[in-house]
Amino acid sequence: MADKKIVDGRGSFCPGPLMELIAALKSSQIGDELDVLSTDKGSVNDIPEWVRKVGHEYVSTTEEGGVWHIVVRKAK
Repeated sequence: MADKKIVDGRGSFCPGPLMELIAALKSSQIGDELDVLSTDKGSVNDIPEWVRKVGHEYVSTTEEGGVWHIVVRKAK
């Protein structure tokens, strides 16, 4: 069964949360979901764009209390 991992990029600015995601993907299995937490609104556009470009699956983005949750599924 796939895992759901939290990637805590809060308090860091672009490209910090994306770099955290890239590092987490390296140690993840195909099918794992990663929930990137970010306080940088730029991540809302940057992360899904990067994810699509490299061939992973963008799942969703939500905002809660000033923290963005960007969910990505490892596809390869």
